Amino acid sequence: KLLLVKFIRLLQQDMQKAQEELKTTEVEGMAGGGMVKVAANCAGEILSVAIDPQVVDPEDVEMLEDMILAAVRDALSKGQEVASQRMAGVTGGMGGMGLPGMF
Repeated sequence: KLLLVKFIRLLQQDMQKAQEELKTTEVEGMAGGGMVKVAANCAGEILSVAIDPQVVDPEDVEMLEDMILAAVRDALSKGQEVASQRMAGVTGGMGGMGLPGMF
């Protein structure tokens, strides 16, 4: 039982470290062929938005809004994918061990 407690503590430490690393790992989402770019970290925080002035059309604000939304979704999706891979690496696919909270 003591060995299991130590193992769980080490696993929690590894997961905490991985979560901290995800906060500093950046991904970029794009839309409109790269005309709109969104940077995010893998913890789901948007860090910046860059918009090429060529896509700013006062007559078609809706298109720009759609591109921004698409770029945000792309960035968050990429961040989620990286986060899932990192956490799976930490847990080593231990979901089948019957331990609560395992992936």
